[in-house]
Amino acid sequence: MDLQEEKLREINRYQGIIVDLYVDQVRLPDGSESYREVVIHPGGACVLPVDEEGYAWVEHQFRYPMREVLLEAPAGKIEPGEDPALCAARELKEETGLIAGEMILLGEYYTSPGYSTELLRIYLARDLKAGRSRPDPGEFLQLERIPYDTLLAMAERGEIRDAKTAVAILQARPYLRDAAAQE
Repeated sequence: MDLQEEKLREINRYQGIIVDLYVDQVRLPDGSESYREVVIHPGGACVLPVDEEGYAWVEHQFRYPMREVLLEAPAGKIEPGEDPALCAARELKEETGLIAGEMILLGEYYTSPGYSTELLRIYLARDLKAGRSRPDPGEFLQLERIPYDTLLAMAERGEIRDAKTAVAILQARPYLRDAAAQE
């Protein structure tokens, strides 16, 4: 069976500051018709900074849609034409003040493919140097330095509610275990 869906017509479109939204009428593989709501997002980069002592730098940030403070790895939206690794480095510097000597791509993930085009690139940052943070206007963060092994245990128990952060922690495991084994 061909699983492709055919766009019949665009019904509505909203252009926002960060995302655009459209609603399309589509023909499904069985010939019936339905509607699809799609959020167009430019993509993002997430970076888990882990220092030479094995501590990860994470942040607490209030997230309005959930109405709660989440524990997260630094992340942000990719600007038009921006290299994702440079976006990750920029967000790391803006939110934590840290500068990474090494940036490792851990993977690329669709955040919610049922309705969003967002592709998130996740990085591990190592060989960290301290600098001065400069969060974006309206961005309020509280940094915390937590042992990576503690975060890993939290992620494995399902205690990290932010998906990008949980994925970053779990994907970083082979790189951080290899480093610990070499010491």
